[in-house]
Amino acid sequence: MTSKKEETNNNPAAPRKRRTAALSYSAPQKAQAVLAVWTERAKPADVMRELKINWVMLQHWQQRAMEGMLRALEGRASLSDGTALPPRLQALLSKQETPLLASRLRQVQQAARAPAPEG
Repeated sequence: MTSKKEETNNNPAAPRKRRTAALSYSAPQKAQAVLAVWTERAKPADVMRELKINWVMLQHWQQRAMEGMLRALEGRASLSDGTALPPRLQALLSKQETPLLASRLRQVQQAARAPAPEG
């Protein structure tokens, strides 16, 4: 004897659950969502509910935003002290800090401290 679940799975005429269409957001929409969370204008739960995304997706957007900022600012500013950053950004930065990033930050700091060559 088979259960109803097994009968439904084996019956090709049985209705299938519909998958909701994946929502696509533009880069400015993603940036606005991330900045709303980072500046504490909105709670993460509110942003997720409004955009109909899950926590993993919001975390992914935040991760990519942080990577983009670090890449864009590389060599122009020292991020090691982090004094001007809000606590949420400091936490994300600390998660991002890899040995490669840490060594690059040290190189940038040393280059900034070194006197300019005369000539």
